[in-house]
Amino acid sequence: MSSNILLCGVGGQGTVLASKLIAAAAVEKNYEVMSAETIGMAQKGGSVFSFLRIGSSLYSPMFGKGSADIIIAFEPAEAVRMAEYLKDGGTVIVNTRPIMPVTASLGGFDYKAEKMLDYLEKTAAQLTRIDCKKACDALGSPRVTNTVLLGAAVQSGALPFTMAEIESVMLKAVKPQFRELNTRALHYCEYAGQ
Repeated sequence: MSSNILLCGVGGQGTVLASKLIAAAAVEKNYEVMSAETIGMAQKGGSVFSFLRIGSSLYSPMFGKGSADIIIAFEPAEAVRMAEYLKDGGTVIVNTRPIMPVTASLGGFDYKAEKMLDYLEKTAAQLTRIDCKKACDALGSPRVTNTVLLGAAVQSGALPFTMAEIESVMLKAVKPQFRELNTRALHYCEYAGQ
């Protein structure tokens, strides 16, 4: 069993926590896991991405273009930017709500989420679109985008974990007062029929 996982988004969306939960689930199953994160301008809404490798005889947390089994994208433009890492037959889980980076707004760039999603539709063998704004509104908190996307990724079958395994590590990682909310967020796509 080996799996190359790429998470990408914008600072403040919970990308790093989602990466840590996947790594923790791998450790719980006694899998070897390596990760590398680039959080650069995360505090200012800049790009954030995490590479995760799960398997045996791992020598580097990074992997080459065309090697990701799954991309979990917290923002459509970040998904497009990292799409070259997706392997043929790979899966993309994407939040459909764009967050325009400061550089795009200052530069007057055309920033249409639908164009980006159309590109992903042609690129990914399996694409799951999640409107995380709608999900967060239904759940009553704007802070569970990461858990919603993580649940969708598990449900897609592209991660080597069951929902119960991810839920177990998530419950250990979040504060007690947020456990019930995050449990509902993790299962949101199952209940919403996505």
